[in-house]
Amino acid sequence: MKVLMLGWELPPHNSGGLGVACYQLCKALAKQDVDIEFILPYKADHGIDFMDVTAARPQDVMTVVEAGGVYDSYKYIYTDGREEWLDIVGQQAMFEKSVAKLVETKQFDVIHAHDWLTFKAGLRARQYSNCPLILHVHSIERDRAGGNMGNPLVREIEATAFLMADKIVAVSEITKQMIIADYDIPADKIEVVHNSIDRELMTPLDSDNAYRYLEGLKADGWCIVTNIGRLTIQKGLFNLLHSAKDVVARAPKTMFLIVGSGEQYHELIMLAAKLGIAKNVLFTGFQRGKNWRDSFGIADVFVMPSISEPYGLTVLEAIEYGAPALVSKQSGVAETIQNCLKVDAWDVHEMANQLTALVTNRSLREELHHNAYRELQRLSWDDAASKMSRMYHHHVSNHPNKQQKVTA
Repeated sequence: MKVLMLGWELPPHNSGGLGVACYQLCKALAKQDVDIEFILPYKADHGIDFMDVTAARPQDVMTVVEAGGVYDSYKYIYTDGREEWLDIVGQQAMFEKSVAKLVETKQFDVIHAHDWLTFKAGLRARQYSNCPLILHVHSIERDRAGGNMGNPLVREIEATAFLMADKIVAVSEITKQMIIADYDIPADKIEVVHNSIDRELMTPLDSDNAYRYLEGLKADGWCIVTNIGRLTIQKGLFNLLHSAKDVVARAPKTMFLIVGSGEQYHELIMLAAKLGIAKNVLFTGFQRGKNWRDSFGIADVFVMPSISEPYGLTVLEAIEYGAPALVSKQSGVAETIQNCLKVDAWDVHEMANQLTALVTNRSLREELHHNAYRELQRLSWDDAASKMSRMYHHHVSNHPNKQQKVTA
């Protein structure tokens, strides 16, 4: 089975969970004799040997430079010396055109596209190859807009792609129901394939935690509550800080560790100061490697207060590294992990109640984590890969005979 996979990021050049999910799913698929060519909008060394990774960019472009991250603007440097800046929408359009050219030289059985940024390229590849198209939905625009309507251009792309795709994969039941509600897609066209975690890829913690200041606080009886993710409206950090004010009032030796970057970074720092809890909130910015792992390792509690979270891989990572979790009921991970506390993202008072219970009760934390870890051990990307492989074979075998490719 040959798969043309369209994605926007892969580790270590990723800004969040999408790249991690793509990487680990593809690694599991490769074990099932699925031949994958993964098309990215940029060129980099990912150190991957289980699939081919190809950069989609115009033939006359010499270099593509990121302006901070894979979801920011890009600078294209052409062979004739010209330079051109493209925003995320322009980059997506460029990706579509580049994929269309690549399709002319590729042989594959099925197209698998991840999230809206690759959907138009997926549709173009489907048009030129007449191969079945599977769309993998890690979030929809309503998620990214924190429950609001969001960008109408993105919604139009999603609506068109969902209607024309052969199959849609949603990372959770909550995502499936949102696709049905927002885009009127038949339920039988959407299959839920939950994300998972490859525990073998999780680098163990070492005894020398990078957050020595926090280690000193813990030795003095403090409790550390960690959140790791993008600082965007979707992630619900405003609500978390309002809850934190109540937690600190009841349990003053509580420190909130906020790990990540995003457009709300400065707003959140200002809000913490306005709420009078600045000394109880530590913002680290974006972290990788050891500092990222140690953010989990130092945590007594992990909290994910997202307003809308299609899945939430960081919760599984937190459990693997030893922390119990409090998650919003508006998250997909709540469907696969039962042994975590759950709260409505908007209910700041109940969030404060549950956080206070966790930071003041070691036995509760230990029991919750013990049971969650047993659940985690039963999860596997192999199950998700088996579902995907069966889906590939079904749609390839039932797809109308391939017609001659359309000329680009």
